[in-house]
Amino acid sequence: MGNSIQTLSDGVTLIARADTWIEGLAIQQLQHTAALPGMRRVAGMPDLHPGRGHPVGAAFFSTGLIYPALIGSDIGCGMALWQTELEAHSVKLSKLNERLGNLDGPLDEDWLPRIAELLPEAAGYAGALGTIGGGNHFAEIQCLDEIYDAEGVATLGLSKRHLQLLVHSGSRGLGQAILDEHMRLHGHAGLDVASKAARHYLARHDHALAFADANRILIAERMLARLRTSGQRVLDIHHNLMTPATIAGESGWMHRKGATPADQGPVVIPGSRGDYSYLVHPTGTLASLYSLAHGAGRRWMRSECKARVSKRHTHAQLSRTRLGSEVICEDRFLIYEEAPEAYKPIDSVIAAMVDAGVVRVMARLKPVLTYKTRGECCE
Repeated sequence: MGNSIQTLSDGVTLIARADTWIEGLAIQQLQHTAALPGMRRVAGMPDLHPGRGHPVGAAFFSTGLIYPALIGSDIGCGMALWQTELEAHSVKLSKLNERLGNLDGPLDEDWLPRIAELLPEAAGYAGALGTIGGGNHFAEIQCLDEIYDAEGVATLGLSKRHLQLLVHSGSRGLGQAILDEHMRLHGHAGLDVASKAARHYLARHDHALAFADANRILIAERMLARLRTSGQRVLDIHHNLMTPATIAGESGWMHRKGATPADQGPVVIPGSRGDYSYLVHPTGTLASLYSLAHGAGRRWMRSECKARVSKRHTHAQLSRTRLGSEVICEDRFLIYEEAPEAYKPIDSVIAAMVDAGVVRVMARLKPVLTYKTRGECCE
């Protein structure tokens, strides 16, 4: 084990190597959050980057109080990996692109029975189910590029002969509405865990988790139907959520904002849309609050991206990656905001976690076709 577990102050740790890109503002936000009333421990992951007042890519453990603002608006955002029956050796990008068509709009009425089966209480936001959303959300067809743990990969039911599908999305407008209500009534203040307000938030939070889970299933099934194939869900793990936890003998609440739980089996940690993703087996520790990075993590603010990237790349060039994959993103602002250069190299993030002893790499996945949006991005 290397020197990738850094103790920044009492109760504050960071998983990062000396060469891991971490902004000073992100460290400041991590330290600021650690000083909140009831906050006992915080841990930053190697994908740590500044958020709206609180950092993204971190886990926070509190007692007595919960902090909904730490979770943010995309409650239940997470990664789902599916094994498809698409033959990897015979895939044609043009055919996949054509068959997928436009996935931005709501599901049609034929999907209503499936929606009711997955989420009986979908009223008000059912139109968002089966849609990916904006920002860094995506659905990506991938192939198993390198396998480091053949037995573990086979046990999960993954096949190098067939393509995989990775879906990254969350609770869409529902999570935003829940946060808006909380901020209107309580702002950034913590809630007493025994209070009526906390119980109300947690009930809505849990509904958003169920919504996000159903949404990723419907996105995957919608894509598989368009591609005229079938598939099986291999894993699905939230990385924006709040859960009861016991840490070092203390009972409290774990808040994860862009931090993947390390106690739910193997997880996929994706890079940018022009980089690899990694399937890893968690071996999490107390120092990481039993959490992992959720992705590569941003290097540049969204507002900076177009000016930086457009000098070097056209929209058409960004639609084709260095790995030979294609990106479907017809929103001309979003494709610059989500350019690979705007993110940290995923290898550096994975290396920091391996060095810290919190993951074991099982496989590397390579992008084949990424879907973001066919038109102007809508959240």
